[in-house]
Amino acid sequence: MQQIKIFKTVDTDIAETEKQINRWMRKSGARVLSITGNIASQSNSGGGPMNSFAASDILIIVHYEIDRPSA
Repeated sequence: MQQIKIFKTVDTDIAETEKQINRWMRKSGARVLSITGNIASQSNSGGGPMNSFAASDILIIVHYEIDRPSA
């Protein structure tokens, strides 16, 4: 059965998210079919000019396959 898992993070936390995804893949036993990612342009959260280094949002979609649960 094909499924998706979505991970959302910011570019300042990418190393931790990478660890989280790898840990999930090991524990779930999922057969990963593809991994797609997207980085959004930096958003200014209303912090004004002092907040010129706002983190960018990152979305990672893992398309995977698992065995159907037995009924």
